[in-house]
Amino acid sequence: MQKNMKHPLMHWMGVFFLLMMGNIMSLQANTTFTNPVLSDGADPWVVRHTDGYYYYTQTTASNITLWRTKDLSELDNAEQKVVWMPKPNSVNSEHVWAPELHYLDGRWYIYFAASAGDMTQQRMYVLQSENSDPFSEYHYPAATQSGKIADASDKWAIDGTIFEFEGKRYFIWSGWEGDTNEQQRLYIARMGTPWQLTSERVELSRPEFTWEQVGTPLVNEAPQVLINSKGQVFIVYSASGSWTDDYCLGLLLFKGGDPMVAANWSKHPTPVFSKNEAADVYGPGHNGFFTDNRGQSWLIYHVAKFKGAGWAREIHMQPFGWQSNGFPAFGQAIGSQVQQAKPN
Repeated sequence: MQKNMKHPLMHWMGVFFLLMMGNIMSLQANTTFTNPVLSDGADPWVVRHTDGYYYYTQTTASNITLWRTKDLSELDNAEQKVVWMPKPNSVNSEHVWAPELHYLDGRWYIYFAASAGDMTQQRMYVLQSENSDPFSEYHYPAATQSGKIADASDKWAIDGTIFEFEGKRYFIWSGWEGDTNEQQRLYIARMGTPWQLTSERVELSRPEFTWEQVGTPLVNEAPQVLINSKGQVFIVYSASGSWTDDYCLGLLLFKGGDPMVAANWSKHPTPVFSKNEAADVYGPGHNGFFTDNRGQSWLIYHVAKFKGAGWAREIHMQPFGWQSNGFPAFGQAIGSQVQQAKPN
């Protein structure tokens, strides 16, 4: 009789336990994520807008697509919109690479590299939004020829980004010194408008350390500006061949003065973020930065899908902190299956 009396109690305790475990797992699923956040992608870029949404873009090679979401860990399910399609056989109709979205002077601008099909002719181009909505339509600025933005040398150029400092605006990109694919170097030039460069280019960095020289041609590319709470300015860039497992992030520190003076920038002698073989993460690079609503800094980047994958890549992200000297502390690349708290 006692045995029969205990059975219902044990049954309901079991049900209660299962319900509690289900709630815990559901709560964890709603507050954590695992890499990758996109199973296919390269050259990620994120902007957190005042409307509460994150706007994301990446290389599609054929158009400019924006993603809009309040949860970056759910990029696979985010709203998407193609905001620009090149005209067939135009100067920028193919190899549309590494778009970046920037809000400048009351409009949104998208900077990207492209060519008519010959990758040795890649140049930088810019699009302007119709209004202050990132999801509006985009067109070439009226004062440009097909949106082209270049310095007087008009050499091969990709991965352009914006740097604003003490009321002045600068364009930073990766390019060739001459007309042959020997090295990709980082250059800076002053900007007069969001679509016009007003100075000659100045070289800021070239591949010089061993960790920057894996693969041929030698590569410095994908410069990204990072400014800490003290106002220190860094350029985080990608080094070595993007098709290699040793693609990694390097860092330049701005020491003050005129950003157009190369001597005012110093290069960190070792990579600041690189492959983590223990976590099966190879070739982390071409990153972006964003800050969530809690003020937490995040690194978003692409990695090789597996060792030796080359240009088969996926998108990862992880939070990072700061060292006492103001330098970013990215830590080790976090692999898949590791639960991380979602960005707020």
